[in-house]
Amino acid sequence: MAEKTDYELMAANLLKAELKRKGVTYAQLVEKLAEIEVEEREVNIRNKLSRGKFTAAFLLQCLTAIGTSSINL
Repeated sequence: MAEKTDYELMAANLLKAELKRKGVTYAQLVEKLAEIEVEEREVNIRNKLSRGKFTAAFLLQCLTAIGTSSINL
């Protein structure tokens, strides 16, 4: 298994931090994504975040779904 790059790690940590800050679980994220017509399963989200491999579009969908309009890098 290839190691995560610094940017993959940063992206995964950024999304995890926003979820934690908003108090949103992976199960709740699945529901919130469904509300914006994005179909995901909890296990898929868990895997994406643990691997740190997901698209910028997925990151934006998640941030939109949880109501994040701005982030600090």
